[in-house]
Amino acid sequence: MRLDFIRPLYERRGPYASVYTGALTERDRESRWHAVRDRLGAAADPHTLRVLESHVRRAGAGEAVFATHGDVVLAEPLAEPPPSELAVWSPLPHVTPLLLARGENVPHLRVIVDHAGAEVTVFGGGSPRTAVVEAQDWPLQKTAQGGWSQRRYESAVEETWEKNAAAVAKEVDEQVRRIGAELVLVAGEPRSRAMLTDHLGTKASDRVVMVEHGSRSGHGSFERDVEEALDAWLEERRAELIDRHREASGPTGLAQVFHALREGRVHAVLSPGQLPQEVWIGEGGTQVSTDAGELRLWGVEEPVRERADSALARAAAMTDAELWFTDKVPGVAAVIRY
Repeated sequence: MRLDFIRPLYERRGPYASVYTGALTERDRESRWHAVRDRLGAAADPHTLRVLESHVRRAGAGEAVFATHGDVVLAEPLAEPPPSELAVWSPLPHVTPLLLARGENVPHLRVIVDHAGAEVTVFGGGSPRTAVVEAQDWPLQKTAQGGWSQRRYESAVEETWEKNAAAVAKEVDEQVRRIGAELVLVAGEPRSRAMLTDHLGTKASDRVVMVEHGSRSGHGSFERDVEEALDAWLEERRAELIDRHREASGPTGLAQVFHALREGRVHAVLSPGQLPQEVWIGEGGTQVSTDAGELRLWGVEEPVRERADSALARAAAMTDAELWFTDKVPGVAAVIRY
């Protein structure tokens, strides 16, 4: 999982209020707000409490909300209500429940193509966005009309198909480049799929996975196939990272992983998820250690205690490392860039 979307949290100094709520009815909001305020405790900043109160009172759907110094810095919808409502006042935002609920989101494109063009839906870099690409719409179908013009008519149809495929490929190439897509999932009319792949650039072509079902008039089976393809890719990717870690005898344990993160050598962190044990942090993104004395040697005058998983997420986000959840390695481990 890439952590770009939580990076703005670390551009603001804490402490943070991290609040997780389920869907709230009008009747619930008053009592839930009092429960949230009580959990945050007396140490919580009054300005932050006020902005949170306004936010929680008008919220309907479940959310994870992170606020500091009187501002809501990030509010993310929750597809499912949290197992238990949570409100924490801490030096760093408590993002692990959000990351576990969100899962490893794969930047990808979903493309349903036919002779008339395609629907291209982009997942990554914000909310999903769908574009309809239709470059030419006549003539689209071959006929058996016969006569001297048959060959010329069929040639015009083929040319229209090619133009449409080229227009779709141009859009796909642009979106792959823009969001750093890992996968391009393609369904639709078989001839159109083949034409599309012929026109794609190398980067997009290398990421194509054909999906068996799906048309622009019916998405049900397509969505199921897409989810299966994404799950398969994620499992393959996770297994690849674990193999890389083992083959290179990569860092294992919080102390070693923190050291590698401080040096900017981590490509991906492998974590079991919740890590409530305390470590020491400074204000800098990679100022984290299991030993307060070590931080002092680096010039951190007053190291602060924080949850290990919160500190790990910050260090990964600020060094552009990925974070993957797995129970296939002992504790915390890292895949090294070089």
